Amino acid sequence: MSPGNPVITRESQEVPGINILITGGARSGKSSYAQALVEKSGEKVLFVATAEARDDEMQRRIEIHKANRPAFWTTLETPTDVGKNIREHVKENKIILLDCITLLVNAVFNRFGENLDVKKIEAAVIKEIDEIIDSMKNLDRDFIIVTNEVGLGLVPANEAGRFYRDILGKANSMLAAACDEVYLMVSGLPIKVK
Repeated sequence: MSPGNPVITRESQEVPGINILITGGARSGKSSYAQALVEKSGEKVLFVATAEARDDEMQRRIEIHKANRPAFWTTLETPTDVGKNIREHVKENKIILLDCITLLVNAVFNRFGENLDVKKIEAAVIKEIDEIIDSMKNLDRDFIIVTNEVGLGLVPANEAGRFYRDILGKANSMLAAACDEVYLMVSGLPIKVK
């Protein structure tokens, strides 16, 4: 097995699941890699979608993602309350593919509207991530989680953009610490970083 191609395997129900975080820039191949990884397993999948169709362009993106997923996967659309909803809908699915943390954090921001209350937003994001980590620890399932690295480019021009970059970075760090493996996607290629 090469370091860039993990294989999800389960020896028995007593073995805890493997947790993998896949990160990278926009269009780096994160979602495609995550999906290919999960398809190799042959297990039942709960696909957790955090995207919200707030405009026509985003609706088209969502439809493309849906069309590219196997029809037999169970899909859970939940922009927030992700950990709680996973626990309620996991059923017989052995793998949870969560795509993506970036849009989850965006959904938390949207709940607060124009009010940039950084303490409340940060607390809400941390609560979301803690609940996902709790699900990872307490469900005997494999988790594949997709997120974006947004802090590698220019410094955002406004306070909200800078805060979003920082809190997403914190969320990613929390998840990376809780995961068994972390992959950074660069130009469609996975690089194992943990």
